Amino acid sequence: MFQIKNLSIILILAIMIASCSEYQKVLNKGKVEDQYKLATKLYEEGKYSKSLQLFEKVIPKYRRKPQFERIQFMVAQSNYMTKDYDLAAYYFNRFIGNYPKSSKIEEAVYMVAHSYYLGSPKSSLDQSDTQKALVAFQDYIDKYPDSDKTKEANILYNELTIRLERKAFELAKLYYTTERYNSAIVALDVFLEDNYGTKFKEKALGYKFLSAYELGMQSIITKKKKRLDNAITAYQRFKISFPKSDRLKKFADLKKKLEAELKTTKQQLEKYKIYGS
Repeated sequence: MFQIKNLSIILILAIMIASCSEYQKVLNKGKVEDQYKLATKLYEEGKYSKSLQLFEKVIPKYRRKPQFERIQFMVAQSNYMTKDYDLAAYYFNRFIGNYPKSSKIEEAVYMVAHSYYLGSPKSSLDQSDTQKALVAFQDYIDKYPDSDKTKEANILYNELTIRLERKAFELAKLYYTTERYNSAIVALDVFLEDNYGTKFKEKALGYKFLSAYELGMQSIITKKKKRLDNAITAYQRFKISFPKSDRLKKFADLKKKLEAELKTTKQQLEKYKIYGS
């Protein structure tokens, strides 16, 4: 039994060495036809990295031949399978441009979007690929509304939209975190205007109120009344929008402080005849 096992291992190793030897021989010295055949064979076996090396060899010779349509699609798919999503999107886009009537065109349009989707980073990083993915998914949805993949495309589109919204919200919130309260109010207003119906609306309105609260409480007397009024208005908007929010009790306590401060401010303005804003 031990000898049989050893013989099996030796046989497997011999086959692997022979296979590698054949691959290197075709890669370096093989005829272009043999390189194409082996590249296709390796692609179909799921050995995408090796197939790509061979495709690089044959592309110049097959560029104007009928086989090039298939080669270009396999190159795009191989890059996708090896997780080089930027190159995958590039080659799928080239395929679409070169072969708009191909039977593979719908798949290629989807794969462009999915390549950008997989290549797009977390919301804290640059979102250029996310923007490209959104455009590509919308293109697919518009062109193939009845496709089996349209539902998935819509789901991924919504996921990416939320990712962009999260980034925009975090950037606006950063002004509050760094105590630039006036800028925070402006940025959060812009965020809410640009992202109507966003899932971050409660958080955005909450941070707007907190920013308005801090700005009002810390203002000089000549600007205090108006800013305290604005903070109370921000509270009212939050309360109307989210009457069952967990944060409402805390915000209500802050509103009482605002009202008390506003009363004191009005008395000071009247006493010293200061005409604040």
